[in-house]
Amino acid sequence: MFKKLTGKNPREYEYAARHIMDTADEKLFAELVEKDSFLFDFVKQNVAGRLEKATNEHNWQTLLTFLKYYSPSYEEFITSTLARYADEDLTDKMLGLLENGTDDEKTYAAKFFSYIQDPLAIEFLKKNSYTDNEYLNTNCAVTLSAMNEESSYNEALEKLKSNDDFEKLLAVKFLTAYGKKESLQGIIDAMKNSAMAENIAGEIPYLESIFNILENDFENGLLVVNYIINGLGEILGLSQVFDFELFDVLEFIETKYEDSRAAVVLLNAREKFETLTENDEYLFDEDKDTRNEIQDIKKLLLNTDKKELLSKVNAELREDSPFVYTALDFAQDLMAIRELLKCSNQTIILKTAEILKSLNNLDDTAKTVALLKITDENIKSIIRAL
Repeated sequence: MFKKLTGKNPREYEYAARHIMDTADEKLFAELVEKDSFLFDFVKQNVAGRLEKATNEHNWQTLLTFLKYYSPSYEEFITSTLARYADEDLTDKMLGLLENGTDDEKTYAAKFFSYIQDPLAIEFLKKNSYTDNEYLNTNCAVTLSAMNEESSYNEALEKLKSNDDFEKLLAVKFLTAYGKKESLQGIIDAMKNSAMAENIAGEIPYLESIFNILENDFENGLLVVNYIINGLGEILGLSQVFDFELFDVLEFIETKYEDSRAAVVLLNAREKFETLTENDEYLFDEDKDTRNEIQDIKKLLLNTDKKELLSKVNAELREDSPFVYTALDFAQDLMAIRELLKCSNQTIILKTAEILKSLNNLDDTAKTVALLKITDENIKSIIRAL
């Protein structure tokens, strides 16, 4: 029956779709969800369409038995259909699931209330916006936005100021799903002050196009791109290069190579994509399209004049440059590097000392200069041990 439902024969898949809906074949739907990751997207889209076509006023309640098995592939079909047949009893049932159901049931219910905008759902939507389940969090944020519920948005903005990086990241994900672009600057500010900057940067393009950010605020746009590059392959999935439109973004940044900030980002990207393509562990599990895109981005970056880019690095060896840490990775001027030992930022001093050590230039004089400004005992110990 599974093969018939996912197959190409109209007689067979129409029969299978009617079967699953008319008999409430929960086992078959559970199998569909279990094999979600093994089916091509177009197959799942076909299945959702076939099930929708087989649903009618006599069998739509079958969908209630499927709520225990969450899949983003069938979410739209299930929740929009339930909304079409909704009455007071069904709305009360979905409210109950949003309050006390399993995570899968809550996720469907949260989406349901984007169609049936019952104010009684708001309390439970807010409560379920910061769980360990990303699908549930996203649906709650999307529905609160659809209901123009402002207090949850303002609360998320406040969470961006948290000292807890995990709470800050959850707030970023909420705001990205909420979709109000006015939150962009707050998210970028949170990124700049987070130990999870790569994670936050990877959320930003889902709220606003990187091209738009670069156009309106070139430096912050470059900073987002730089953190994305740092996170690729470790924190961010390689297939996300398509979501980020990274080939086109980097191609655009190449036209600005005379800007020292752009030059540093391009050097960072060039090194990252060389690493990604030279180490099989990064590309082994990726599909053909992703592997080809990674290779194409590498070729694009190799066309840049590395010597020309390196000549611009010194301009970012400043304490007030948001690209100083990346610039240090590519700096070659020992005198310019050593000057940073005199800055007031202790983490920059530590990074500078580490770079000098890697260049065999961390002598006793450099250590002494570095330690003059250091008050953090842990950083002191690290520098002394270098």
